[in-house]
Amino acid sequence: MATVVLVGTLDTKGHEYAYLRERVRAEGCDVLLVDAGVKGTPLTQPDISREEVARAAGAEVAELAARGDRGAAVETMARGATAILTDLFAQGRLHGVLGLGGSGGSALVTQAMRALPIGVPKLMVSTLASGDTRPYVGAVDIAMMYSVVDIAGLNRLSERILSNAAAAIAGMARAYASFQPTPSTRPLIGATMFGVTTPCVTEARRYLEEHGYEVLVFHATGTGGQSLEALVKGGFLAGVLDITTTELADELVGGVLSAGPERLEAAGQAGLPQVVSLGALDMVNFGPIETVPEKFRHRRLYKHNPTVTLMRTTPEECAALGHIIARKLNQARGPTALFIPLRGVSLIDTEGQPFYDPEADQALISALKADLQPHVEVHELDMDINDPRFAQAMARRLDELIQRQQQQQQQQTVSPAKQESQAPNEEGGAAS
Repeated sequence: MATVVLVGTLDTKGHEYAYLRERVRAEGCDVLLVDAGVKGTPLTQPDISREEVARAAGAEVAELAARGDRGAAVETMARGATAILTDLFAQGRLHGVLGLGGSGGSALVTQAMRALPIGVPKLMVSTLASGDTRPYVGAVDIAMMYSVVDIAGLNRLSERILSNAAAAIAGMARAYASFQPTPSTRPLIGATMFGVTTPCVTEARRYLEEHGYEVLVFHATGTGGQSLEALVKGGFLAGVLDITTTELADELVGGVLSAGPERLEAAGQAGLPQVVSLGALDMVNFGPIETVPEKFRHRRLYKHNPTVTLMRTTPEECAALGHIIARKLNQARGPTALFIPLRGVSLIDTEGQPFYDPEADQALISALKADLQPHVEVHELDMDINDPRFAQAMARRLDELIQRQQQQQQQQTVSPAKQESQAPNEEGGAAS
């Protein structure tokens, strides 16, 4: 039977967690209730006490309570809950996690959730789920449900919300426990995409799938880039097709979709074959047009949709991006190729489109070519990034780089064995 772990502060939300426990059990799952509270008396009996959670973080509940520092207590109990959940998962006693909370509870529970592998069901019912959830979700698969009302007692509305949450996590946990993946030996490729590079990625994915690969496409929204880098570090990928490096523009200029300063580094550090391009570096992303910072209001803006406003990067910003990308690619330990589309880096950067700016694009290209070291391949193609021929050329080169690296690795594996077989024996002859 699948087991759902409930994590929360039972001194303030014990009645709600008791109700959740009943509802999850009614849905056919076992339940383990973990108390991560500190101060008041638990309002329902946990299966794993707050004392156990605190000790998992190297602390004592009494000391945390006496200190009176709520922030420090949340941080400590989050570390303890993380240790508890990862241990339960390792024991096969966790098939899904559910939590309730406001800002403090959401921060505590989701920190523990983020330590679990991708694919393990994670559901957070939160008063903050209709706002910016990135601090809670991060780059993993946490589902957040808006509580509508505050999580402060049971009523006819909160019971409905909590009952839905219980049914959702129970269904996911049962599905996780019985899941059998489709057998596949195809190597995994990570690719990056944006709406304005979709035709390119779609064609490249088609080519790679026809040549025996399975392609994971990441939306370059900040967390998408972080997820790609995390999978590279986890050893899941055979190569990277980083078509859409737009998150670097947001990091440089201050847009809302930055993936952090380490974006475009994981594949190089891991020595993976990577083919990189300049997708959507013509833009920086903001929310609705009224949210664009005042200092950028005079810039060239484009209303992509009611919730997304794009800002054209300047020649100076493009030159800076060229230097940044060159530095990152120069540090790569594996085979690396850069593909440069000379007629536009996005759907709206071609002639006649809103962000068409040959001067800015040339500044980007010139900075790249000035800084790139000889070991980084450079392919300049006289077409825009969404030309099918451009996509095919990138995909073809990535396939070639992967095949070449695999052959080299096989030769390195065979060579020591061959040398050992040819080593002289004690009588001076060759070993047979």
